[in-house]
Amino acid sequence: MTGDQPGAPQTRPGLIGSLLDRFGHLVRELSKFATVGGLAFLVDFALFNYLASVRHMPPVAAKTISTVIAATMAFVGNRFWTWRHRQRSNPAREYALFFFFNGVGLGIAIACLAISRYGLGSIWPEVFQTPLADNIASFIVGTGLGTLFRFWSYRRFVFVEAGTPPVPETSLDRDSGA
Repeated sequence: MTGDQPGAPQTRPGLIGSLLDRFGHLVRELSKFATVGGLAFLVDFALFNYLASVRHMPPVAAKTISTVIAATMAFVGNRFWTWRHRQRSNPAREYALFFFFNGVGLGIAIACLAISRYGLGSIWPEVFQTPLADNIASFIVGTGLGTLFRFWSYRRFVFVEAGTPPVPETSLDRDSGA
């Protein structure tokens, strides 16, 4: 790290160092988010396949149940690990917003599954009405699109940064010409 003056912000030399100085916090958040999401994905994947294949539940119902359970686990991981450094607001507000945005993410995944199974499946059922197609539509396409939306919405609306400090009040003194 370099810095010519005492008290000057320390920076790393080179392009990579400059990028790490500027975006390192985002990379760390994204890495933690991906870890929590990866674990939730495994729970979602295993539970969906168990419910759909072993319990013979309809795929859309199985996906809904598996996502709700995985989302609960993800909330805890994101609140207490990924964004633990962020201000805690009303927990009920965070929980409600988290599940609202997760509902939108769930809608994205279910829409991808429904389009594949019922839309494309009505045209080409031997390809799009299979467990492999359900998994690709739900977990690769749906989860990918839903994950991008969730990261943005959680960071922006759920686990918000502390607000900027208030500006000190100034008095308007008529004698000073202000």
